[in-house]
Amino acid sequence: MAKVKVGVAGYGVIGQRLADGVALQGDMELVGVADVAVTLSVRALREKGMPYKFFLAAPDKREEFDKAGIPVSGTLEDLVQQVDVMLDATSAGVGAKNRLLYEKYGKKAIFQGGEKNSVADVFFHGYANYEKGIGAQFLKLTSCNTTGLIRAVDCIDRKVGVEKVAITIIRRVADPGDYHRGLTNALQIDKAPSHQALDLMTIMPHVDATGILVHTPVTHGHIITVVATPKKSVTPENVIEFFREHPRIRVVSIAEGFLGNASLFRYARDLGNPRGDMYEIAAWEDTVVMSGKDVMFAINVPQEAVVIPENMDAVRACMRMQLDRIEATDTTNRYLGIGKWRNVG
Repeated sequence: MAKVKVGVAGYGVIGQRLADGVALQGDMELVGVADVAVTLSVRALREKGMPYKFFLAAPDKREEFDKAGIPVSGTLEDLVQQVDVMLDATSAGVGAKNRLLYEKYGKKAIFQGGEKNSVADVFFHGYANYEKGIGAQFLKLTSCNTTGLIRAVDCIDRKVGVEKVAITIIRRVADPGDYHRGLTNALQIDKAPSHQALDLMTIMPHVDATGILVHTPVTHGHIITVVATPKKSVTPENVIEFFREHPRIRVVSIAEGFLGNASLFRYARDLGNPRGDMYEIAAWEDTVVMSGKDVMFAINVPQEAVVIPENMDAVRACMRMQLDRIEATDTTNRYLGIGKWRNVG
């Protein structure tokens, strides 16, 4: 079967990782990427020898790209016409405008967590509701925090059922290299419930969820504590084993040296992962404890890369590449090299 042709709109933090993720999929072809300005990411693409074709989303900026020596293969509209599906990683609100272009040419598109839910037909997660995305024209992914949170809750839910969850998110305030949020030395709390809890209920309507979010002046990863009420009795050992079985959850411990978010980022760099990325969330086995019948645990969410696997799943669903969620997610995992650490030793 011919490879599915994919384009990426927006070559920023998520977009460049989406491009790399698609390029690794043996049954997908990355046609090209598009952006509006000569950003550092685009300059780095040129310095790497332009491994991907570049399309200009703002034709009036052509002179700037010529001056920077960045070859342009056409416009965003040209790219859209050449693909089967677009991965839209543009700034919040831009994707909704781009949808008009995708509709014009009858193309499918997948939007990121920053867009409003109304931009898509299906609010999507690869493990929790893959079936709903099959054949859909427009899908929207959950945010990085929600993606990691749902992985953990869905993992337990499929084993013993989950009635409700209460979460606390210790949220990194900006991505590495961002300056727009300023230089801070303070924590900031959001009004409850957090959107991640509400989004979880949209994906998993049978689970009652609420949560609080705290912004922290760090850049590498979020930490979420979860208190879940299972429908059947479990022990901490049960929950740890559930996590160990999940391909996109890595069980870690303090004794191993994983003291927090920075430890995981450093470990990803030591592994030689591009940009220090890690696709898996990490669950600390030291934090899995019981409070009555409730189970409490903490996970780390690597915000820059965690949504990439679910985007690949979304392509598989909307293009009907696989109709079974396990077959689809396993295929994504294999191409991305997720879980390779399990085979070491």
